[in-house]
Amino acid sequence: MDSERRSQWLRGVLDLCVLGLLARRESYGYELTQSLQAVGLGAIQGGTLYPVLLRLQRTGLVTADWREGGSGPARKYYRLTPAGDQVLRQSAADWDAFAGGVGAILREVAAR
Repeated sequence: MDSERRSQWLRGVLDLCVLGLLARRESYGYELTQSLQAVGLGAIQGGTLYPVLLRLQRTGLVTADWREGGSGPARKYYRLTPAGDQVLRQSAADWDAFAGGVGAILREVAAR
């Protein structure tokens, strides 16, 4: 896949993906990058992820706290707030409708 195209697509959905991962369980930045990569979104750099987390925190969709690491430095753990859960649920429904429309167009092209 073209890396520029992937970057453009990712910019549009990274917030939603981060909220979705935090709905599963609270997490810290590096763990989030590993989860995003594991689902096929590629390597997400801290310079991309941390501004997203800061924006989500400032808008009240996530909250964070520092915790001592068991075998390393302290980590900042992020978790979804009730407002974040509400935004995630609505955004997931919006995404399903949007992706369905795009998929319908692309399936028609692929069938030719």
